[in-house]
Amino acid sequence: MAVDLSMPILVVDDYNTMIRIIRNLLKQLGFDDIDDASDGSAALAKMKEKKYGLVISDWNMEPMTGYELLKEVRADGSLTRTPFIMVTAESKTENVIAAKKAGVNNYIVKPFNAQTLKAKIDAVFAD
Repeated sequence: MAVDLSMPILVVDDYNTMIRIIRNLLKQLGFDDIDDASDGSAALAKMKEKKYGLVISDWNMEPMTGYELLKEVRADGSLTRTPFIMVTAESKTENVIAAKKAGVNNYIVKPFNAQTLKAKIDAVFAD
């Protein structure tokens, strides 16, 4: 399935610079409907108001982490199918396994570039 460049994307990170970087990478890839949230609870509130085609979330945030957000999204019947990519600076195997068990669609380790992001997004929407 081709990736829908018009789908709304939610970028979740407590670090404004990282939000700006991911937003710029997404724009380079042709996406333009990009919202952001500063932590998991803010993201959850936005997800209840608007249907997102993809969530790209940092793992380490306060007060609600990306991992906690992922578990909430997967537990919510109306959000459970939302594609979810986790971004983290740590490539710990146990984190990757925990995220997979919680239902993450893909995982990106920082730092990354537009090609890596595109490959991860393409993999999420592959048949």
